Amino acid sequence: MNLFDKNNHFNIANIITFANVACGTLALYFVTQHNFTVAIVLAWIAGTLDIADGKVARKYNLSSEFGIQLDSFADFLSFVIMPAFLLFYSLETSNILIGAIFIYYIISGLRRLVAFNLKVESGKVEKFFEGVPTPLGAIFLWILYLLHSFSIINSPFVIAIFVAIIGYLLNSKVKVPHP
Repeated sequence: MNLFDKNNHFNIANIITFANVACGTLALYFVTQHNFTVAIVLAWIAGTLDIADGKVARKYNLSSEFGIQLDSFADFLSFVIMPAFLLFYSLETSNILIGAIFIYYIISGLRRLVAFNLKVESGKVEKFFEGVPTPLGAIFLWILYLLHSFSIINSPFVIAIFVAIIGYLLNSKVKVPHP
């Protein structure tokens, strides 16, 4: 098994992406246990792995259609579902409207990733993202989590309004520089 073979689904870049998936999955588990600190640490590790997999894929010419799709699935788990669950669980609300807004955010993140995959070419990096990338959306949700945790924003409805705005921005025409 060659870790530097573009056609190997378990090349080094994809293994890094699979580690991102593992971190996102473990983070979700810790959210359900209300251990938000561990979940956030795992999510940040997932973010580091997300940056690393792309850099490794480009450096060693490992970009492939499989890797692009895998990366988006990892992003969906670690940067859409996980932070949405983290924030929703931390609000400790059963309000249906707030729940619907979080579902809107998740659907917006999924739509963004699918649209991105339809546009992207293997190995090519654009200067700007169109719309807020899902990792940045996750950072915004983590900031909302902190604002709520430190009682800066106490209202779940205010948090939900910000979540709806971020969900909208995921598929907007806003230009965000690619790191």
